[in-house]
Amino acid sequence: RNVPYQCLQLSTFVTTTLSPQKDSEMGKTIALFDVDGTLTVPRQTADPATLEFLQTLRKHVTVGIVGGSDLVKIKEQLGEDTESAYDYVFSENGLVAYKAGKLLAVKSMHDYLGEEKLQRLLNFILHYIADLKIPVKRGTFIEFRKGMLNVSPIGRNCSQSERDEFERYDKGAGVRKAMVAALKDKFGELNLTYSIGGQISFDVFPKGWDKTYCLQFLTKEFDTIHFFGDKTFEGGNDYEIFCSDLTIGHTVTSPKDTVTQCTDLFVNKA
Repeated sequence: RNVPYQCLQLSTFVTTTLSPQKDSEMGKTIALFDVDGTLTVPRQTADPATLEFLQTLRKHVTVGIVGGSDLVKIKEQLGEDTESAYDYVFSENGLVAYKAGKLLAVKSMHDYLGEEKLQRLLNFILHYIADLKIPVKRGTFIEFRKGMLNVSPIGRNCSQSERDEFERYDKGAGVRKAMVAALKDKFGELNLTYSIGGQISFDVFPKGWDKTYCLQFLTKEFDTIHFFGDKTFEGGNDYEIFCSDLTIGHTVTSPKDTVTQCTDLFVNKA
């Protein structure tokens, strides 16, 4: 495991099991997974072997999904039965939360900011992108989700090849990093977090609404919360939950690596 020492902190809680199919000890542990880069190639459909492994894993530990995307996009990647296929599903970092296929809670960014502040933020983003000089621009530069904004300088309507090319370009040009810096400078009073994830975009949401938000639904149920993600570096959208004192964080490099690590950690130990 590639886990910094300072991120290996774990809190213990009195708990009960979630699912009767697991014995009392294994029921106190949950394996929580990011989606893009962890269970799938970014924005691609999960390999059937990966999905089959997750169902096998549920025989050993409780399994949860936490992604920054909305539920529609997560279902495009993991299947139409996603809400019921896993014990917990947290879309938009847990701002839309499901347990055993049933809706637990919903939180709204619009309610948090109010229309006036939200429009100021949206207008600035649109003007910034309009003035941006990059190789390709397409459409859908802002996606308004329930609990966050997803901002894409190239636009979410780009093709897969354009997506791949922008990711390579951005690694050198730092387009998203520069845009995040401008937003932090302009809207510091709004108390927002900016999280770069995936290939072409970054998320904007109130502080505390990162992936650690979903942990409030788990800490009374589980002694041990393992989190698996690929963007666990500072500024990545897995960083906060990876370093939380409520989780044991695991950095993965691909869906195949995720399966390998979980096999060693949970399945071979059984």
